Amino acid sequence: MKAELKNAWGYQGDNMNLPVGNLEAAIPFYETVMGFRVLSRSDAPHRSAVLGRDGIRIGLAESGGDPTQDGCAFEVDSAESAFGELKGNGLEKELSGFDIERRDDGTSWKVFYVVAPDGLCYWFGERQTKAGTESGADDA
Repeated sequence: MKAELKNAWGYQGDNMNLPVGNLEAAIPFYETVMGFRVLSRSDAPHRSAVLGRDGIRIGLAESGGDPTQDGCAFEVDSAESAFGELKGNGLEKELSGFDIERRDDGTSWKVFYVVAPDGLCYWFGERQTKAGTESGADDA
């Protein structure tokens, strides 16, 4: 089953300007593994591309930034479906289990992380319902 990306937030506050060292080398991972498609490209002020999937857009840019210090968080409808889809698309990452992260606002998220070949880190999180967290489903 294909997962749906519901929201995207850049770690540095801008999911439309994620730094990559080589745009052309980075794009195949996003198309093949993550299921994005290139919506547009630009050469100014630097080489960049806008990618889209499920109404979500991200931007990759040869901006000189350090990809290992940036990335994006994706809210997904199902963390398990998202991981299964990525693995089915060729992601070479083993997962021993999903983590549960609790936020200060009281929300809990079932999450996993993926580091792209370009060095950007991606957080995939499924919001947990109050009923699910109160039943002890996230006590691991």
